[in-house]
Amino acid sequence: MSALTFDSVSRVYPGATTPSVDGLSLDVADGEFLVLVGPSGCGKSTTLRMLAGLEEVDSGRILLGDTDVTHMPPKDRDIAMVFQNYALYPHMTVADNMGFALKIAGVSGDERAARVLEAARMLDLEPLLGRKPKALSGGQRQRVAMGRAIVRQPQAFLMDEPLSNLDAKLRVQTRTQIAGLQRRLGVTTVYVTHDQTEALTMGDRIAVLKEGKLQQLGTPRELYETPANLFVAGFIGSPAMNLLPAELTGDTVRVGATELPAPAAVRAAAGDAAVTLGIRPEDLALAPAGAAGIPVVIDLVEELGADGYLYGHLDDGAGDAAGVGLAGGAERVEVVARVNGRAHPSAGERVVLTPAPEHLHFFATDSGERLG
Repeated sequence: MSALTFDSVSRVYPGATTPSVDGLSLDVADGEFLVLVGPSGCGKSTTLRMLAGLEEVDSGRILLGDTDVTHMPPKDRDIAMVFQNYALYPHMTVADNMGFALKIAGVSGDERAARVLEAARMLDLEPLLGRKPKALSGGQRQRVAMGRAIVRQPQAFLMDEPLSNLDAKLRVQTRTQIAGLQRRLGVTTVYVTHDQTEALTMGDRIAVLKEGKLQQLGTPRELYETPANLFVAGFIGSPAMNLLPAELTGDTVRVGATELPAPAAVRAAAGDAAVTLGIRPEDLALAPAGAAGIPVVIDLVEELGADGYLYGHLDDGAGDAAGVGLAGGAERVEVVARVNGRAHPSAGERVVLTPAPEHLHFFATDSGERLG
């Protein structure tokens, strides 16, 4: 096991005008589970493939422990990779697939069999060792791919969206198994996904990428509670954070006709710049009749059992219930709030929502950076 280091790593594909990965610097501690997350095309898979040696590094360097592996052949890096499509040999049994890399490396038959059996027991694959991939379900194939990586006893695991081919229920079950297995083995792991729910539930830390650049690196709680910019705020969390145009006036921030307290540090950092106010759906509550707050027209109610989500838009009194817009021709501003799933308003109603003042987030509209 070893730590991993990306030192100002960049990759520009031939014919491209911008880097797919642009000056990426981050450290992965020994035994840590790091998740790379971001939208399609953000450079996360390219980052993983550079670490594996499957993509060239145009500038910067990659260290595995104290060893510079930037230009080292993949076979010499002592890294095991789990691919999205599992990449199993269809003519081999589960046992042969899991032990194939050991066979190529010259490991004796007895040791190979022992290591395959040990991994199979970890992954509940022992009854399937004699089967071929076509006789396995998607979840079983995924576990075989994991087992093939485990038997090699590498310094690091790399996983490129290994759950993307599984159905929703199996994804939840399998991500729990992967996270638990990684913690039991203690192997440094870099995991790529576009699913921020996977990132929040699996990673010790999360690196959020956008257009090849690192936006924020931190624990799931840090990214959720203190997003560094508007992109991270809107990407991390489901449903996404509400991002509302606002105006600082004295000691308060105004959203439409509603005024909320603005911390002194935010006022000082913002100066005369335009401000965007961020509020998580769970930090909005339905206000009693006649109370002050943010007026919203409900467009849709999504019921999820105990919880419900109100999807609506800011109501300035100028538009109809369908939400044709805000006064002055401003664009319609969407709002989502979490409510009691058993007792809630209906679509078409106008309600007032009150935010929790201790959970407000402030961002500079132009730069997107967090204020205060």
